[in-house]
Amino acid sequence: MRFGSGQAYLEVDRPGLLTTVQDGGRKNKQVYGVSLSGAMDRFAMRVANLLVGNPEEAPVLEFTFTGPTLRFACDQVIAITGGDFTPMVDGRPVPQWQSLPIAAGSELSLGRCRSGARGYLAVAGGIQVPPVMGSASTFLRGGYGGLEGRPLKAADRLPVADLGPMLNRLERRLARRRLAPWMIPDYGQLRPVRVIPGPHQEAFLPEALERFWTSGFRISPASDRMGYRLSGPVIKHRGRADILSTYIFPGAIQVPADGQPIVLMADCQVTGGYTVIGAVAGVDLPYLAQRKPGDVLHFRPVSVAEAQRLWRDQEAFFKRLRAAACF
Repeated sequence: MRFGSGQAYLEVDRPGLLTTVQDGGRKNKQVYGVSLSGAMDRFAMRVANLLVGNPEEAPVLEFTFTGPTLRFACDQVIAITGGDFTPMVDGRPVPQWQSLPIAAGSELSLGRCRSGARGYLAVAGGIQVPPVMGSASTFLRGGYGGLEGRPLKAADRLPVADLGPMLNRLERRLARRRLAPWMIPDYGQLRPVRVIPGPHQEAFLPEALERFWTSGFRISPASDRMGYRLSGPVIKHRGRADILSTYIFPGAIQVPADGQPIVLMADCQVTGGYTVIGAVAGVDLPYLAQRKPGDVLHFRPVSVAEAQRLWRDQEAFFKRLRAAACF
């Protein structure tokens, strides 16, 4: 699709495996049955936007496993974060986790992910697609948001901000913006996922709970943005697996009748009728977003207070990042 007729756009030469527009999601719409959606790795999205001077939850491109090849019709400033996609501009390797000027006519190619699973591309001024219910995020199952509610395809044109006379000043202001190496997540490092136990602990046999906390669970190829299906030891219920439908959310870990957990992710539904054995601490959802099918997950219990402390620490990090003149 040729979206608009202006000269400030990026054109898709090759779309990659799954490339969509995402932002901070449709907050406060769940009461109407609307999924949150938004970036799977919100840490990477927020950093990418800060690197180019955008609001932290501005629309970005999210790409999975294999990145797109894009051509820029205008001068821009970009940042690439998330997994290592070996980005190249006109055949030259360029770094991730820092701001990069890019000239009109340049080709940005993002290859196969070497670590992690998802990458993010932010452009100064954001990707200019119409919001749906307050968000530009693509919800694939519903077919709305982003660009016609679908993944990008070859020849699509995505409108971006026309920086015009602001470009030189913006390039100077952003020239030194980069994340320090020690701040960049190590997606190759495997560690336990921190989980708040409950709310249906009483629905499981004691030995099943012990098995959940001490065993490894492999991410199934059937996983997607809606949820990660896991395979491992059977987590047995005391009785039935189904309950009266209740509110659920990204990070909730459901256990259906087959005893194989499902970790709900960004595009999950808002109600569910399976028992919930726990909820992933919010700070660990970006870590989960960078795991791929075949990876093995282990879970570690944390208290609500500990999960809240971890969240405050993360937000303090972003506060310092926002306050810094350059990174």
